[in-house]
Amino acid sequence: MTLRFRLTFWYTVLLALVLVIFALVFRAFVANTLYNELEDTIRSQTEQVVQILQSNIDPSRARIPSAIVLSSQAMAQATTVTGSIVESTPNTMGLPMPLPVSVLERNLAGEPVLYDTVFEGKPVRVYSSPVRTSNGQIVATVQVALQLQPIIETLEIIRLALLAGGGLALLLAAIGGAVISGRTLRPLRNFTETANHIVTAQDLQERLVAPDPHDEVGQLAETFNKMLERLDILFNTQQQLVADVSHELRTPLATIQGNLDLLRRGAAKDPSMLQESMDAMNSEVARMSRLVRDLLLLAESDAGAPLQLRPVELDTLLLEIYREGMLIANNRLKMRLGHEDQAVIQGDPDRLKQLLLNLVNNAIAYTPDGGTVTLSLHRRPDNWVRVAVADTGVGIAPEDLPHIFDRFWRQDKARSRKLGGSGLGLSIAKSIVEAHGGRISVESELGKGTTFEVLLPLARIAPAAANDASLDRLASHGYNPLQASSE
Repeated sequence: MTLRFRLTFWYTVLLALVLVIFALVFRAFVANTLYNELEDTIRSQTEQVVQILQSNIDPSRARIPSAIVLSSQAMAQATTVTGSIVESTPNTMGLPMPLPVSVLERNLAGEPVLYDTVFEGKPVRVYSSPVRTSNGQIVATVQVALQLQPIIETLEIIRLALLAGGGLALLLAAIGGAVISGRTLRPLRNFTETANHIVTAQDLQERLVAPDPHDEVGQLAETFNKMLERLDILFNTQQQLVADVSHELRTPLATIQGNLDLLRRGAAKDPSMLQESMDAMNSEVARMSRLVRDLLLLAESDAGAPLQLRPVELDTLLLEIYREGMLIANNRLKMRLGHEDQAVIQGDPDRLKQLLLNLVNNAIAYTPDGGTVTLSLHRRPDNWVRVAVADTGVGIAPEDLPHIFDRFWRQDKARSRKLGGSGLGLSIAKSIVEAHGGRISVESELGKGTTFEVLLPLARIAPAAANDASLDRLASHGYNPLQASSE
């Protein structure tokens, strides 16, 4: 069952329900109006007849004024207290209108009665009222009747008209609903065809086009196009990742294969050549291990692997990175500590250490001999911590800045491979910062150096932790963990 058919069907069913309710209410209203008018007429005619009879000296023998009752096609008769007819209008043709005993008894008790009966095979509505003398004695009754057949016929005509009109309305509604729903759903059919074409042609560049971008269908198209854009980026990233990994593994594998061939041809008998080949293969295996480790870390980050969060003293961690940076620099350049604040954040210490090491390694790799790499830590008044790694290296070209956090991107590919880099360090750093709810940015100028800035939110330490010795030490006035650790 198509969506178009379901929409048309339920629209028609709903309209039919509305029409049925309207028809019932309308017919009931018309019937009530007609019957009320009839009752008012016969009641008025009866009261006039009763007043004329009561004005006579002998109301039991008075004649019923035909001019009054015949003007409304009413039929009337006067009866004695025993039910015998005294007088009747000509349109009764001398036939007595039925007068039930219960009605006569109620009249004699002084109560007028409205009742329905059948006269000459036709339904009539009768109003029966007592006639009194001047002293209040009931001496007769008067019955005035009007036929119900005109009302019944009118209501039947209305019923047939409502049925015919309602049926025609439903037919037109069904046709109109089918046409309108077809036009409304046409963009969805186009979406389906476009999606099928994307699947068969494997072209994620194609996009959905909606007639009105502001309605629900247009919003659906916009959402779907955003999804296609995201899929296109992921697909291209995956392809690029496979190509980059293949390219990265090709060189070390070729080196290992070449050294194995060299050893197979007799180099293993020469101790110096054997050692050189083993060192080269060990170096390439270590390079592949780093690549696999970095890829695994990125995969865990993409999968949303949870961090091992706990309070981390960034100043202490920065001191560790400073000391390891001095070992990596190996007196080739100068490592220095800049501004030093105390700061505690909620984070994963291993990941944060890897973040800072990647930035320091990158700074050392692109800083020439005699240059300077500076680490600094600022605690800002807006509850953020700023960690900066600045170097006096070669700098980054403005057109390269938007790409430095892309995976496998290198500013100098030959130099990076020579240094053993995989092009994933800054990507890993960015993922670690974002996992901690922070931001990372870079400023650089060719020939003058580069500064990476990391912003991390300060930890909110619970009051219960105020007695903790390490926190007391952090809070003590004038305490500097960098200086304390170097003593």
